[in-house]
Amino acid sequence: MAVYTDVSAAGLSDYLARYDIGTLVSFHGIAEGVENSNFLVQTTGGTFILTLYEKRVDPADLPFFIGLMQHLAANGISCPQPVAARDGAMLGTLAGRPCAMVTFLPGVSVRRPTAQHCGQLGAALARLHLAGAGFALTRRNALSVDGWRPLFAAAGARTDSVHPGLAATIAEELDLLEGNWPRGLPAGVIHADLFPDNAFFLDDALSGIIDFYFACNDLLAYDVAVCLNAWCFEADGAFNATKGRALLAGYQSVRPLGADEVAALPHLARGAALRFLLTRLVDWLNVPEGALVRPKDPLEYLKKLRFHRAVASARDYGLAA
Repeated sequence: MAVYTDVSAAGLSDYLARYDIGTLVSFHGIAEGVENSNFLVQTTGGTFILTLYEKRVDPADLPFFIGLMQHLAANGISCPQPVAARDGAMLGTLAGRPCAMVTFLPGVSVRRPTAQHCGQLGAALARLHLAGAGFALTRRNALSVDGWRPLFAAAGARTDSVHPGLAATIAEELDLLEGNWPRGLPAGVIHADLFPDNAFFLDDALSGIIDFYFACNDLLAYDVAVCLNAWCFEADGAFNATKGRALLAGYQSVRPLGADEVAALPHLARGAALRFLLTRLVDWLNVPEGALVRPKDPLEYLKKLRFHRAVASARDYGLAA
């Protein structure tokens, strides 16, 4: 369960007094996610999500996240909205952590996405990219290619304790990707973490996107590569080309990829796999004592990385010629 910081009922009740959303009825930690402490909060006025920001979140970035959700919603994207306190503030502090309350988005995430889900997700991602245009604030992607070697250093000599030879594989990938990372492609606001647990569906129709706390400015096609990794592999590590084809077709139906983006897709997908391998590796090796958290297996992304290393072109992901 992704709860690093415990919250008491008395402390939460006192905090809710800042809002016009009723009094506390119940609350519990949310299992999904590994970066922040999240709680489902039921009050006499409705249902909300409380997030306490932990770990990699810089408090200086919080206005970007809050403003982005407002901007996207104003431009047609279904996503949670920050709840303002009586004094207009959308950020607060609880249990010693910066925090925010957002509206509850109805729907459920899918454990085993189908090609139909992937097609809808691709189209929604493209709409998000278009809707992000014009957002005034910017945020650098601290977990892009220049942030991967420091993560590797943080894992250090313990890397091979997770899997023999893993350190050599990562070192080889870093050398290749740092020297060949695509530049000059179309860029803008990206979600950067759009896994199946961050997309909600109602009756198999996508109802909204959540968790914008990795959102940043970066290459739009990199966001597509993140989603190929997150949505189109099976449990045994095999890439599902039918799902890949659906995701890419959905995206292209809204925002066609340029020829340069298509050519770069294998490198971007390879980099996205390395990014999640590294962050999962560091988390796996550094679970805080007493935290109610299940770290995700970094070796899932080692399997995906091995697939990308054998890819010849974007056609291997199901992209039509």
